[in-house]
Amino acid sequence: MRVVVVGATGNLGSAMLTRLSREPSVTEIVGVARRMPIATDPRYSGVYWHQLDIGETSAAARLAGIFAGADAVVHLAWALQPNHDEESLWRTNVEGTKNVLAAVAAARVPQIAYPSSIAAYSPGPKTRRVDESWPTGGVPTSHYSRHKAINERAFDRFEEDHPSIVVTRFRPGFIFSRDAATEIAGLFVGKLIPLGWLRFFHAPFVPLPPQFVAQVVHSSDVADAFWRALDRRAAGAFNIAAEPVIDGKAVASVLDTRWLPIRLRVARFAAKVTWKLRLQNSDPGWIDLGALVPIMSTERARRELGWEPSVSSLDALEEILHGVAEHARVTASPQLRGM
Repeated sequence: MRVVVVGATGNLGSAMLTRLSREPSVTEIVGVARRMPIATDPRYSGVYWHQLDIGETSAAARLAGIFAGADAVVHLAWALQPNHDEESLWRTNVEGTKNVLAAVAAARVPQIAYPSSIAAYSPGPKTRRVDESWPTGGVPTSHYSRHKAINERAFDRFEEDHPSIVVTRFRPGFIFSRDAATEIAGLFVGKLIPLGWLRFFHAPFVPLPPQFVAQVVHSSDVADAFWRALDRRAAGAFNIAAEPVIDGKAVASVLDTRWLPIRLRVARFAAKVTWKLRLQNSDPGWIDLGALVPIMSTERARRELGWEPSVSSLDALEEILHGVAEHARVTASPQLRGM
């Protein structure tokens, strides 16, 4: 099996390459990234690399050449920054996805797999689980959510226009891993708020709104779900999340402190002001996501893919919080072998 991974150097991309490298049936792994990885790692020594910005106007044609002969394309490329420049994010996240889909069609790739997100869902309940039929209209106040919802419509059209191509969509919770802690902290917090103190001091409390209830999952478990879908040629949408559901009490327990409930509007106002002042990188839409997205059922993935998370949500959260304090980062990057 020849698999092309677009966006292969990020948090999920690195986990995907590691997962694919363990499968004897995967005879060739191709990585596509906007920037070439610097460090080398023997686990990824068999990856062939192409440097490409998927948002470029010429990207579709170049990608079609890279995709030729592939058995599957895994499209993981996504930009979270610069958060103050939605036009730039649109170029990568929406236009880039259009280019990938056009290239998959032109190269007649049998399967494409894509991580949508829990953020693609319209606001929903926190007291019961929703399945993959819940509307994917997004949360309007979050550009991340809007872009995910727009891409859901793009994949809907693609399925209608290309019924012979297997389309697999995953809707994971927030994806964490220790090795990506520094990168994720930089994307959401920024450099102006020092986090190294977490190694030496406990926060006296964690201020979070009661409505802030979310699901998380480890990147290795998301990568495993992707592989299972590729191996089974499984089509459709799959919710992916670990247990238990994360709320203020859970975050406080991981940090060995106490939860301080605050009003949602206070949290949102604080996020808006500090984001506007560029004191941190998270726009208030992320607060809205945590408060409004539904709690997902993962029954379909468990039943049809035989998928089970190997890392609990509490352990995944603990990994990233400790990783932030220890400045952990993805250092094991694949070596450039081909262009």
